[in-house]
Amino acid sequence: MFKNIFKNKDKMTTENTDMDQDLNATTLENNENEEQVNVDELSVEEQLTLDLANEKDKHLRLFAEFENYKRRTSKERIDFFKTANQEVLLAILPVLDDFDRAIIEIKKSEDEVLLKGVELIHDKLKSILFSKGLEEVTLKAGDLFDADFAEAITQIPAPSPNLKGKIVDVLEKGYKLGDKIIRFPKVVIGN
Repeated sequence: MFKNIFKNKDKMTTENTDMDQDLNATTLENNENEEQVNVDELSVEEQLTLDLANEKDKHLRLFAEFENYKRRTSKERIDFFKTANQEVLLAILPVLDDFDRAIIEIKKSEDEVLLKGVELIHDKLKSILFSKGLEEVTLKAGDLFDADFAEAITQIPAPSPNLKGKIVDVLEKGYKLGDKIIRFPKVVIGN
């Protein structure tokens, strides 16, 4: 009987040892899994942080691009309204030129009533056009020629040495709408 007890005890010890080894192996495996989970959690947290930073960057870039778009379209709209009448004004400018020539010719005839009537109509037309943003480009004989602000029709020998490279005569007035010249003055320059 004692033999059986010792045999059973040995069996139990062997079983316990096997169980302890299994338990130790399971514990080690669980610890490794927990460490891997912690490493995975860290990498997930890092990945989420990176993703968040990327999304914030995309959002900021998109917002900045949208602000630039709004600013650009607003400027274009303002510029469009400033120059919306440009075609109509360009079509009316020859009429204004005809009035200028008519006034010069009527002054020669010395008919004061006719001159006064034509000047009233001319001034009314001019004030309407100027109220719409039209401005005259002021150039006169003796001014230095600048190709950015005038169109040279021809060159003639300068009547005096001080008119070389300068405007000798203005053949047609120039006009601008806002800051943009819509018709350059046509001038004759001294050579």
